[in-house]
Amino acid sequence: MQNLLDYTKKELEEFIKPNFRAKQIYEWVYKKNAKSFDDMLNLPKTLREDLNEKFYIDPLKKIKSEKSSDGSIKYLFELKDGKTIETVWLPMKDEIYDEDGNLLRHSRYTVCVSSQVGCKIGCTFCLTAKGGFVRNLTPGEIVAQVHYAKKDNNIPYERRVNIVYMGMGEPLNNLENVKKAIEIFTDNDGLAIAPRRQTISTSGLSSQIKKLGEMDLGVLLAISLHAVNDELREKLMPINRAYNIASIMDAVRNFPIDMRKKVMFEYLMMDNLNDSIKDAKTLVKLLHGIKAKVNLIYFNPHEGSEYKRPSMENMENFQSYLRDHGITCTIRESKGLDISAACGQLKERAKISDR
Repeated sequence: MQNLLDYTKKELEEFIKPNFRAKQIYEWVYKKNAKSFDDMLNLPKTLREDLNEKFYIDPLKKIKSEKSSDGSIKYLFELKDGKTIETVWLPMKDEIYDEDGNLLRHSRYTVCVSSQVGCKIGCTFCLTAKGGFVRNLTPGEIVAQVHYAKKDNNIPYERRVNIVYMGMGEPLNNLENVKKAIEIFTDNDGLAIAPRRQTISTSGLSSQIKKLGEMDLGVLLAISLHAVNDELREKLMPINRAYNIASIMDAVRNFPIDMRKKVMFEYLMMDNLNDSIKDAKTLVKLLHGIKAKVNLIYFNPHEGSEYKRPSMENMENFQSYLRDHGITCTIRESKGLDISAACGQLKERAKISDR
């Protein structure tokens, strides 16, 4: 059987006739959250029976979830082949009401999705690397993570969420399937999540950044930089031997992006390693001429890691230096510190509990 969520609406139209049936199926799956083809009552019985024989619409099985006191939820999903992945639901902004109790702004949410089972990159600070690379996720397995998270948190269809391809895996190593997932997400008869709400985070595969730019999908780009010199970056991220910092900056400078937007640079701060003012000065030089926003992230310690969480003072001093030199810089609020928040933690803990 095949995963129906792997198909764009146009692809469904090629083998489901008449064409408008594909739109109906899309609406049942993504708008009405149908649990089975039997729920799709405006489809002919013969078509429902045929769909039941050929497709499934539930590629994910929740194995475990942990909810933080800040509202973040970490999901561990099992795929049809028994492999597992993680997805994170992140509340970003609360609802706002006026003095009369009228709603001024809805809550805002981000879903952090995985793009691979495991990862090839081998970052020394990341638990996902511990299990090595297993396989790419299909487009439907990526789409299902957002679809599940919205349903599980009772978010109405018309309320949009943001998506970051920042979970397990390197999305640019699965570019074709990620591209197709983006197309499925953006379909107005599907989840209707605009490209500008989707951010692809990469460890810096320069050649793939170029390919992504040529696709002109309209998505945002985030670079996991984490160091300002090649020596340290190679220690943290061995992929830097193939794609050094200079090649990444060249690729970013040529990446097409909406004039109203910026390229995000993710910078994981680790105590006494990359959190000095000297590092901040070098970063300013690296970003010269790039419309950039820097997101400083506290390292989230996990068992067995040699790296430590930086001090708040160093984080704030680093941020102030960048801001004083004209670079937009935020400190990402740490979420899920009371649960298995870092990539791979929930999966590893689940393994331990099963032993």
